[in-house]
Amino acid sequence: MIPLPAAAMTPDYFTGLDLHKRSVTATTLDARGAVVATAKMPCRPAALLAYFAQQPGRHAATVECTTGWYWVKDALDGHVDLTLAHAKGIKAIAAAKVKTDSADAAMLAHLLRTDLLPEAHMVSDEMRPLRDVLRTRLRLVERRVAAQNSIARLLEKHNVRDVAELDAFGRLQAETHIEQAELLHAQVKRLESALVPHLVPDADVQRLLRIPGIGKACAFSIRLEVDDISRFGSDRAFFSYCRLVPGADNSGDRVRHKRSRNGNRYLKLAFSHAGVRAIQYYPEVKAWYGSKKRKKPEAVARALVAKEVARIAYHVLRKQQDLNGQFKGKPLSRTKKELWPLLPSPASRTGDGQGSGPVPPSAGMGR
Repeated sequence: MIPLPAAAMTPDYFTGLDLHKRSVTATTLDARGAVVATAKMPCRPAALLAYFAQQPGRHAATVECTTGWYWVKDALDGHVDLTLAHAKGIKAIAAAKVKTDSADAAMLAHLLRTDLLPEAHMVSDEMRPLRDVLRTRLRLVERRVAAQNSIARLLEKHNVRDVAELDAFGRLQAETHIEQAELLHAQVKRLESALVPHLVPDADVQRLLRIPGIGKACAFSIRLEVDDISRFGSDRAFFSYCRLVPGADNSGDRVRHKRSRNGNRYLKLAFSHAGVRAIQYYPEVKAWYGSKKRKKPEAVARALVAKEVARIAYHVLRKQQDLNGQFKGKPLSRTKKELWPLLPSPASRTGDGQGSGPVPPSAGMGR
């Protein structure tokens, strides 16, 4: 098979890959839309490469963004131009009465050939393993909190304040949860230690750490989940991806907002947490939050603070410039100390003249 050329060229063939746990079904179309090949094969890199080798020429392929796309990307890298298809977007525009693996693969190939494919972001190779480690950390944190909540419910059930006041079987249950929480805590710290040398020196992480409310874990999460900020054309698109704005459920003269699960739940969690911390530690943020809470429900006011923190993060990353030390046009009275993991300003470390000044208020950070 001919390796993919560096220059972008029109492919000769378009292939849809319907991926499952044990098998993958491929359907290939030519430039006119005629089916030239179709096959069902085991989920093995050698079998997939052998399929594409049957038709010499330039290949473009697409696979839905399910959990198994990693190995497909790794197997085809350098041979086939792979595009990641947005699974929910595909379902919205390609519903069919007849649904089979070959039909799904053919539909993916057709959407790719006609440039109608809803694309999902494919995280960069260097960020992908770090992002997976961070997501694993979050799952461990959730399990640790669940273990701690189990202890609290156990104490509540027996109406006592301390584990020592429980009977023998109650203490046995509580000690099991405590041991589990301690083990999970140690595992969380182990994962964090593995990420620190790769992410703390990163200039984007350092800029994020200077934003009110954003600590080490939040900065890591934002950096890895965003990956490439240039894929968002505006801060509004960024808010939508972060699940920081409600969806719309309008019909006729009726206008309603609704919660939406579209977007990145990890970014929503990171900015929501950062918003709470910003309210706790920054008087200017707390005052602005208070003005919103007098007019809106408390949850909405907190969401607005999270949105403003996300606005700052977007412009800091987009412009590659440091925080201007303001929140909604008011100087911040509290500044973060130059202590680890906060390193000297990224601007002073680049040495190339880029990002050497703060973001002006007109950039959306001080409004």
